[in-house]
Amino acid sequence: MSKADRYLQAGVRENTRKSYRAAVEHFEVTWGGFLPATGESIVRYLAEYADQHAISTLKQRLAALAQWHISQGFPDPTKTPTVRQMLKGIRVLHPAREKQAAPLLLRHLEQAVAWLEGQSEQAGHSNDHKSVMRHRRDIALVLIGFWRGFRGDELARLDVENTQAQAGAGITFYLPHTKGDRKHLGTTFHTPALKKLCPVEAYINWITVAGIARGPIFRKIDRWGNLSESGINPNSLIPMIRRIFNQAGVPADMYTSHSMRRGFATWASANGWDIKSLMSYVGWKDVKSALRYVDPSTSFGGMALQVPAPKPERLT
Repeated sequence: MSKADRYLQAGVRENTRKSYRAAVEHFEVTWGGFLPATGESIVRYLAEYADQHAISTLKQRLAALAQWHISQGFPDPTKTPTVRQMLKGIRVLHPAREKQAAPLLLRHLEQAVAWLEGQSEQAGHSNDHKSVMRHRRDIALVLIGFWRGFRGDELARLDVENTQAQAGAGITFYLPHTKGDRKHLGTTFHTPALKKLCPVEAYINWITVAGIARGPIFRKIDRWGNLSESGINPNSLIPMIRRIFNQAGVPADMYTSHSMRRGFATWASANGWDIKSLMSYVGWKDVKSALRYVDPSTSFGGMALQVPAPKPERLT
């Protein structure tokens, strides 16, 4: 690989490269299409899979095919009027409600952390250092994931060198790139210390008991209690989170790694954060992206039946 190719490749996220490669392979191998493609062949391809895949999947595959044609110097066949009309027709005939992760409730977070703290304390009395490590890691994972609103891949990429924490004050994370950081300028995230469920205290406790001085913050711990040198895989976060909450007696099947992000956004909105402040804190650049994570609040005034509305959860 040439020096120029290395820089060009670094300009595209690895997950994007993999998904685009798979999409082009699906068009060529699975469906039997030819590249460069025509607008007509793209329409037939969409028609073949319109009732099998979500519109988001089809659009992702079109993006991959568009990128292939542009990079190879060919006209983009995915932007023709018939392709746009085809997508509109698919939406009409196959309407689908967008799936969203359930927001993590603060009371469930409290229940899980209380259970983990209890288990860590018991393990400490038994001199079971490996169990203490596992529980301390899990506490830090869910508290940082919730209060910082990180995506799963962002949690997996946090490292000690780019994190500064001061007990009783706050914690600052730096990520060289995020999903919203298209120019890869890097983003700094700050979270204050809290009276309870404190992510700063959780982080310090975790890296202290694990003896981590550099490298990834969140790491795999195998069945024998050995701490990995590499970071956790983002794809492992959903089973990890569900395991944590199930063990704590919380109904966890509805939760995913995005539940922490959406849970924080819902909590912040219910506690008076305006959308501009929420976007700035979490790092959203687009209002539509932010609103997808917030459950809207509505009021019908005197027309509504006098049923007491649920009170917003507050950190006390």
